[in-house]
Amino acid sequence: MFSCSLFSNSSLRRRLARWSVLGWLVLLQACGTPPAGPASQPAPVAQAAPVSAAPVGVEAPPAPREFRAAWVSTVANIDWPSRRDLSSDKQKAEALAILDNAAQLKLNAIVLQVRPSADAIYPSDIEPWSEYLTGEQGKPPAPLYDPLQFWIEQAHARGLELHAWFNPYRARNGNGKSAPAANHISKTAPGVVRQYGDLLWMDPGEPAAMQQTLAVIADVLRRYDVDGIHIDDYFYPYPIKNGGGTELDFPDDASWIAYLQSGGALARADWRRDNVNRLVQAIYQRVHQEKSWVKFGISPFGIGRPDRLPPGITGFSQYDKLYADVELWLANGWLDYLAPQLYWPLEQAPQAFRVLRDYWRAQNTQGRHVWPGLYTSRIDHSEKSWQPEEILNQVDATRESGESGGTGHLHFSMAALAQNRKNIRNRLGAEKYAGAALAPASPWLGKTAPAAPCLAPGGDPKTLKLRLEDGVRLLAVWKRYAQGWVFTTQAASGSSIDLSDDSQYGKPVQVLVSAIGRTGIESARTSYNLP
Repeated sequence: MFSCSLFSNSSLRRRLARWSVLGWLVLLQACGTPPAGPASQPAPVAQAAPVSAAPVGVEAPPAPREFRAAWVSTVANIDWPSRRDLSSDKQKAEALAILDNAAQLKLNAIVLQVRPSADAIYPSDIEPWSEYLTGEQGKPPAPLYDPLQFWIEQAHARGLELHAWFNPYRARNGNGKSAPAANHISKTAPGVVRQYGDLLWMDPGEPAAMQQTLAVIADVLRRYDVDGIHIDDYFYPYPIKNGGGTELDFPDDASWIAYLQSGGALARADWRRDNVNRLVQAIYQRVHQEKSWVKFGISPFGIGRPDRLPPGITGFSQYDKLYADVELWLANGWLDYLAPQLYWPLEQAPQAFRVLRDYWRAQNTQGRHVWPGLYTSRIDHSEKSWQPEEILNQVDATRESGESGGTGHLHFSMAALAQNRKNIRNRLGAEKYAGAALAPASPWLGKTAPAAPCLAPGGDPKTLKLRLEDGVRLLAVWKRYAQGWVFTTQAASGSSIDLSDDSQYGKPVQVLVSAIGRTGIESARTSYNLP
C-alpha cells in the first residue's frame, strides 16, 4: 500500500521552523563530514551553502539550493564534440562522459550550445547542420541521430537540467572552415548578413534577423523538452580594428538608413540598443508563451553601464560597444536568470569580483536569479594559468549574502572540469560540492507544487516503490541514519528508492521524499519509516 504524504506544506513549514529553533547544527562548508549531534548554538540553514548531512531529528532540514552548471561549447569544438570528424557513436560517448562527470561532480545543469553560427546541432527545417559536428555545414552526423534529443534524454536521466544555448546574431565564426550550406541565412537572406572582419553577422537592425532567431528558438521549444533557453554576450560583435589600429564600426548603414526613412528618431547608438532590447524582450515573451516553466537566461559581459559603475571599476563597456543594456533587462524582468561573466581574479581591483557581484545583485529589482559565470578554463598549463584556489574561492564568494538571487554559478567551460586541470574537478567535488543541491526555484514562473510522492514497500527490503504525478522530473531525498540526515537528489524517471546500506553511515531508518516541479517548487514530503 502506498503512503503519499506525511506533512502538508504549512505543517512542514511549522515543523521546519521548530527544527531550526531547537538548534540542530547544519554543516555549511564541510558538507562531506559525518553528521553531527545537536549544537549548543543554533546555526540556520543558508540556501547559498549546500548541505549534505544534518543531525538526527524527526524532520529533515530544508533542501539545499544552489545552481551549479557548466557551459558546453560546440563552436570551434571547444568542449564537444572534440573533433569535426567523429562518428555518431564517438560523439555520443563523449557526451556521456561529460554528463557523467557533471553528475558525479554534483552539478545540476548543463548549458549546451545548440546554435553556434546560425546553424544547428539538431535536425532543423530552418537552419543547416553545424559544421562543428561533421566538418561540413549542412551534413548530418552518420549514422543519423538527433544530438540535442540525446543530450536532453541523457541529462534528465542523471537528474541534470539541460539549457539550450543560442548565439542570437553570429552567422559565421572566424574559425569556420566549411562553405555555407544552401539553406544558411547568408544564402537565403544575404541582405540580412554583414561581413565584419572574418565574421558573418546577422544585422540586429534588420527585422528578418530578429524573426529568424525567434523562429529558431520557438522551434526548439516546441520540439524539445529543454529546461532553459540561454543566450550569451554576443549581441553586436566585439569591435575589431584595422591595420592602423582604428576601431571599425559595424557596417549597418543600410538598416540605419531604412530606420531613418521610416521616421525613426533615435540616435544611432540608442537605435542599436533598442534593436537588442526588442529581441531580448521578444525572446522572453516567446519562451513563456511556448512553455511557461522554461527559464530564459542571459550571460552578458561582466561590466555594466559606465555611468553606473561602482567607484574603482573600469573596463570594456558592453553598453557602448555591444549595445547591451543589461540593467534595463533586469529592471524590466526580461530574463529569469542573469549569469554575468565575472572572468577576473577576486583581487583584481579594476574588475573586483565581489564588487561586480554586488553591483549586479543591486540591479536585480525584480528578484530574478543572479548566478555569476566563472572563468574556470583559465586554469590550464600555461604560465598565466590561474591556480585552483581562485575558482574555489570564487565559488565561496557566490555563496556570500545570496539573498538577492545569488544562489549559484556557472563554469566556463566543461573542458576544464572534464580534464580535471590542476585537480580542479576533484577539489570542487571534495571541498565545495560534497553534497547535492537543488537548483533554486523560480516561483514567478509558477507557484503550484506537485503532488507528494507515494511510497510503498518494494519487492525486496532494499527497495521502496515510487509513484509520481506526470511532469515531475526530479526527487529530493533525505535519508536518516543513526548519525543524522543525508540529502541526495534522484531523477524521477526511476520507479524506486534504493534503501541499501550506506558505506559511511550504515543502515537508513527513515526516508523523506519530495517531488520537484518544473519551476523548482517542492511538494509536501512523504515519509517512510524502515523496520
